[in-house]
Amino acid sequence: MQVKPVGTVVGGRAEPYDDDWAVERAVVRLDGDAFGTDALVGLAEFSHVEVVFVFHLVAPEDVRTGARRPRDNPDWPPVGIFAQRGKVRPNRLGVSRCRLLSVEGLDVHVLGLDAVDGTPVLDIKPYMAEFGPLGEIRQPEWATQLMRDYY
Repeated sequence: MQVKPVGTVVGGRAEPYDDDWAVERAVVRLDGDAFGTDALVGLAEFSHVEVVFVFHLVAPEDVRTGARRPRDNPDWPPVGIFAQRGKVRPNRLGVSRCRLLSVEGLDVHVLGLDAVDGTPVLDIKPYMAEFGPLGEIRQPEWATQLMRDYY
């Protein structure tokens, strides 16, 4: 399978570090050689988007496939890579839901995107309430603690 980025993150943080992502403003700039502005027609009617991106700063040899403690915190239990959202995951894929501020030409302006400047973007999807989870949501306490200051 081959996947080609549809665009790049411009602006926001230059370096990845955890927490306080809610204040980050960035632009997802579509590849002008592959897309015209018609690719974004109607997107501005949505309040939020989901952005699929590559953790491009993670070296392939740093990828983990087994259990580890999230953020290497000794107070949290070891959990499998698929039971957490860490960046050292197989295929190095990230998914972020963020507020859509505006669409200008090939630029999608967002707030709260947890990807850094220069990040390759694989897809942009409008967030629709009906794609939210059905039923009660549960998660372990360590996840609640981890996310307390994330956004």
